[in-house]
Amino acid sequence: MNRDEKAWEQLVDSLLKQGTIHSNVVARSMKFVPRHLFLPERSVEYSSVDAPLPIGSGQTVSAPHMVAMMNEASELRAGHRVLEVGSGCGWHAATIAEIVAPKDTPRSEWGHVYTVEILAELAQLSRDNIMRNGYADRVTVIHADGSLGYPSQSPYDRILVTAGAPEIPAPLVEQLKVSGILVIPVGSVHLFQSLVRVRKGSEGELAKENLGGVAFVPLTGRFGHKI
Repeated sequence: MNRDEKAWEQLVDSLLKQGTIHSNVVARSMKFVPRHLFLPERSVEYSSVDAPLPIGSGQTVSAPHMVAMMNEASELRAGHRVLEVGSGCGWHAATIAEIVAPKDTPRSEWGHVYTVEILAELAQLSRDNIMRNGYADRVTVIHADGSLGYPSQSPYDRILVTAGAPEIPAPLVEQLKVSGILVIPVGSVHLFQSLVRVRKGSEGELAKENLGGVAFVPLTGRFGHKI
């Protein structure tokens, strides 16, 4: 085990002790997918610091505790079809893939992650990272406006949004399965939002739960912030 791997395992263990991680599937996925494998060279030495890190194009990759928190809140399971809005460097999508399509599960039972990125350069970075780290068979990266979702592969069991929205985009609600879960930061453009978990009922009704304050870069696109 090299220095980066050891530091990463210690960070994941600390998130377990704190209770941020409380399920075996999230613990396993976080340990299997160390963040340094997806970072630009200048950020690698900080990969095991529990904080957001720059990935270029004025964007950041989320802090490990936030990725763990969102994955726990999403109640991910093997076989789920998942939409992620905001690919970034591809790391979060890979942690999801390790849960919904674990390699020790028959391929016929795998789920899949569709991750949409509005910035072309980050979509390519994510695609390259996903390919290099062996997730191209379980993660599809799309360069598009993620606030519109990705209707061609809907409906989704789970939708995760990794940027702060002014409100919950209607297309994402439409593309969520009945009994599905949507996890999204909602609030102002100035790096303060509430993390909201939405459950979709049998009649299309939405049960919303505020999971606490968070700070994400703003969601852009048709249903995002106008900046």
